[in-house]
Amino acid sequence: MNVFITTGTYDFLKIKKDKHPNEKILLMQNSGTTVLLHETSGKTLFSSPRKYEVVDGKGHLQDHGYVVMNNIPVSEEGRPVFEHRFKKRAGFIENEPGFVALRILRPINSETYVILTIWEKQADFMSWQKSSSYQEVYNSDTKDTITNSSQKMFSGEAYVTQYTLVKDPQE
Repeated sequence: MNVFITTGTYDFLKIKKDKHPNEKILLMQNSGTTVLLHETSGKTLFSSPRKYEVVDGKGHLQDHGYVVMNNIPVSEEGRPVFEHRFKKRAGFIENEPGFVALRILRPINSETYVILTIWEKQADFMSWQKSSSYQEVYNSDTKDTITNSSQKMFSGEAYVTQYTLVKDPQE
């Protein structure tokens, strides 16, 4: 399975989404950006998207809710360890209230992985961040593992982007 992500104006991306009602396409926005995400086993509908392979996934993508994308630059040599860690951690989040879906996205033409989660609402995501499950996920590595591998694993600073999914009012 692949995920393709592109940005543009709301009007342009809405038209693109509406032209392909049988595809799994999510339209999302934050205060400065509109994004279209296409999950498919086929070809992309976008002319120049960011391309990802789904390494692991839980839940089903839906067209409403709150999206959090952790963007993590990973070196070529760090990819196997990084993917192993996130696959191992994925089960911690599934039973959290408001959790909808998770995708671990391996970049095709860049170094930046995306850990995408969808929540029913922003408050659910924020509650998870305060939970013991969250602490367990982020404290599961030993200090030795982090110290010995982090410098080789990461190729830049991680950053988070957050969006609200835009549901068509006629649906």
